[in-house]
Amino acid sequence: MENHVSERNPGVSIIIPAYNTAPLIASCLDSVFRQTFRDFEIIVVNDGSPDTPQLEQALQPYREKIVYIVQPNKRAAGARNTAIRAARGELLAFLDSDDSWLPDHLASQVKLFDQDPRLDLTYADAFLISELPNQQTFTERCPSEGEASFEALVNERCQIPISTVVARKSAIVKAGYFDENLLRCDDYDMWLRTAFVGGKIAYNRRPQARLYQGRPDSLGVSPVKMSEAYLRILEKAAQILPLNETQRIVVHRRAAEVKANYLLEEGKAQLREGHLDRARELLAEANLHLRRFKLGLVVRGLGMAPSFTNMMLGVWQKFRSA
Repeated sequence: MENHVSERNPGVSIIIPAYNTAPLIASCLDSVFRQTFRDFEIIVVNDGSPDTPQLEQALQPYREKIVYIVQPNKRAAGARNTAIRAARGELLAFLDSDDSWLPDHLASQVKLFDQDPRLDLTYADAFLISELPNQQTFTERCPSEGEASFEALVNERCQIPISTVVARKSAIVKAGYFDENLLRCDDYDMWLRTAFVGGKIAYNRRPQARLYQGRPDSLGVSPVKMSEAYLRILEKAAQILPLNETQRIVVHRRAAEVKANYLLEEGKAQLREGHLDRARELLAEANLHLRRFKLGLVVRGLGMAPSFTNMMLGVWQKFRSA
């Protein structure tokens, strides 16, 4: 562990987990140092990164300006928890090492806390950076509508991009830190628990960050893994949170929807690979909840003679976007 610590506690602690992003972290840090709000510390956690020599070379110009922590790999949740425990600021600002901020991000978000001292967490819209010709913002893909309550987060009426989040450290600690047992989507789990324990959440509709979508291991390229992760988190919420009856109904209903979507995506994957019997089993179970006419036709077609295999693989090409 190597630290650079000033004598005075900062207003904001910026938390940056680093894993296999050496070519991108300089751009990330430069965006932090361009912030108009200056009362911050930066905590970079090297989470057992396989590119440590390259990462440390990229960090060399910044080493006197950051807190740098090296640890064995604990995934993003473990890296964030390490940084939270080291943080001295009242507010925590989360930034993934392959993302970047617009210059007024911290100033805009801190202003929301100044305007409403009851706030516990804020987030904002962001530009999605990818190789696609038509660029989108996060809320164009994942809208936020109405109050960002526990129920709204369960039903995904409000969705929170972590690299725009500024939160009170006390609220994150109260919610129990990030769950290091989750393989993915630990941020979604964190926001659910923060809202459940009474955290007040607000959001800014103006894009204030750039979220990089180009990594080959990005979860966004795997709907199956995303659905599976969301399902596990909802099942966990039902098991460990003292939900009231209304909340329990909301969680169970949403879990059923997510499970159906998971079965649908896994069924598509099995169909693509030519595993017709398994595909039929998964898609039939999914359609018990989804009740889609087109999906029902595919299920019935898969139950026909093996000679229909090529036909069904042709159907897959049309069905994959369903």
